[in-house]
Amino acid sequence: MEVPRTYKKLYQHWAHHSVPPTKPNDTRDLDRDLLIEIEEFATARMRIWERKYQGDKPLYTQDQILQHYRFCNIYRELDRQTVEIHQQLRSLLNDFPLWLLNIVFQRMVCNPMTVKQVGLLSYSSQRNAQVYANLRNAESPKYGHAYVFPISAIQQSDYPTREEFFCGHLPQVMQELARQIQTFEQVSVNQALQELLPRFGFNLRFHWTEVLIDVAYQFPEYIDLYHDFHIGPGAITVAKRLNPQLSPGEVADRCVGYELPQFPYLTYRGQPVQLSAENWEGIFCEFRKYTNLKKGTGRKRIYRP
Repeated sequence: MEVPRTYKKLYQHWAHHSVPPTKPNDTRDLDRDLLIEIEEFATARMRIWERKYQGDKPLYTQDQILQHYRFCNIYRELDRQTVEIHQQLRSLLNDFPLWLLNIVFQRMVCNPMTVKQVGLLSYSSQRNAQVYANLRNAESPKYGHAYVFPISAIQQSDYPTREEFFCGHLPQVMQELARQIQTFEQVSVNQALQELLPRFGFNLRFHWTEVLIDVAYQFPEYIDLYHDFHIGPGAITVAKRLNPQLSPGEVADRCVGYELPQFPYLTYRGQPVQLSAENWEGIFCEFRKYTNLKKGTGRKRIYRP
């Protein structure tokens, strides 16, 4: 399916991400039977998105697990919250420091409706004081739970609450970090994290990984999602099952360029949008949830149309 016009206009990375990787994949050392299971899951999940987008009526799938429980999309840029965040910030794309400040704010609040209500941050202390007041007065629940913000990381700092941290610390450091990112040329996520986190001052690796993915969607010249991607704990189990002798990051790298014969790739101008190491990390994570639910274990996030 060709990338819908709405998404073509929303993100700037499609041309970069529809070019086949120059490094051939090497999946010879990976568990072939497990790869087939993963392909079946990824294919079924992507077909569900296609049917929903095209307006088909439920049931979107005959798979009982996929019918009843929630899973992220294979292409993360199709997830509803990611779409909402990028729609809200589209007008800031010509001002990278301001866009970066607010993409970090969005990912840490993890609730686009709250940000829409309280307003965007700026590099004006007066403006941020108003956002702070709005945020303090906003009704709960105002913070999302998909990416839980670790309060313990900031409690001993000069900004011990989320509201103080977002409206006080972020505007102080983000211009410098924006300048640093603008010097990157196709830097991997792990390398970027290594350079950015010490200057940021807090080891919020998970949130910054999400932000760097967002950067790659809009400014693919800075960040490369196709190698050396940060593998979160939710994906490590499946990576180790594929090959326990390799690091999880190496397993994801080896999957890049591996063609899934049945998978319905999005296409951009007729060319398949490649599955990056970031996509594979997400697939590993969602496949772990899927297999756990099939065994009757794991967190049950109920799907509600």
